[in-house]
Amino acid sequence: MLAAAFFLGIIALGLLALLLVQRRQRKRVQRRLDVDTPLAAEASAREGLMQELAEQGQKVESLIATDGETPRLLVQAGWRSADARYGYYLSQLLAPLATTLLVVVAWMFDGDDGKATTYLMLLLVAVFGGLLLPRYFLRKRAAARRRRIAQEVPLFIHLLVLLFEAGLSTRQAFASLVREGSGTLPELGGEFAMVLRELDAGADTAEVLKNLGDVLEVQDLSNVLSVLRQMDRYGGEIREPLLETLQVLEERRGMDLREKVNLVSGRMTVVMVLFFFPVGRAMAEQLVALDTYTWVYLFALSIGFATTMAE
Repeated sequence: MLAAAFFLGIIALGLLALLLVQRRQRKRVQRRLDVDTPLAAEASAREGLMQELAEQGQKVESLIATDGETPRLLVQAGWRSADARYGYYLSQLLAPLATTLLVVVAWMFDGDDGKATTYLMLLLVAVFGGLLLPRYFLRKRAAARRRRIAQEVPLFIHLLVLLFEAGLSTRQAFASLVREGSGTLPELGGEFAMVLRELDAGADTAEVLKNLGDVLEVQDLSNVLSVLRQMDRYGGEIREPLLETLQVLEERRGMDLREKVNLVSGRMTVVMVLFFFPVGRAMAEQLVALDTYTWVYLFALSIGFATTMAE
């Protein structure tokens, strides 16, 4: 059984290598006529086997992500460059192969034919797990970066108010933030550097800001960009709308913080009821057996203090 599995694995790898070599040859001929491959639009100079693997990974990724969410997640994660996208699509192909290979190696070293059904199930889990693993890490990274962007929004509003009060236009304010605020706004600074490039290329300011808010999906930032779009389109005072947006944002964050505190308090109460009271009863019986009230009073005081802190 193990020999057959190993033989089938060798045949599968050989067929994969043959298909990749044939596809590489066809691609070389096609590039001479028309440079239009999935990754050539971003890295037309990259050639060879690694590019073929990345293109295959992009096709594998399209099978599990039919909603077109991956490009948006890549932008939210900060992976805008061709190399970053190239690496992600390559991992999308190599991850299921690596997890499957690990299960096959474990099966070979185990040597127990009675576990064939178990290892076949593990193979299925390894294949699907390997397919979903890169996308899982991409989602985690995108969510973490969205949180960092949301944390930078209040400071971003304050800086915008100062720059607008100094008489700068919208484009000049963005340029100043990118040039001098990279240390204080590392995430938003990079995003607005891309905005400046689009504006320099002649794009409409309102359209660029709308696209930025839609692709990042950070609600606080979208509210600020909406105010900037309205000012760019209709004109008028900008300081008061920005400060009102900041006030709403701070009130919302205060409510979220109170909700988290209430949740933690409830969890502490549940833990105390489930674990502290049963142990505390046994401790009380042991202290009473000492024929002294000093430790009993101290124990009662500690229970009252713990209950007060939980509340």
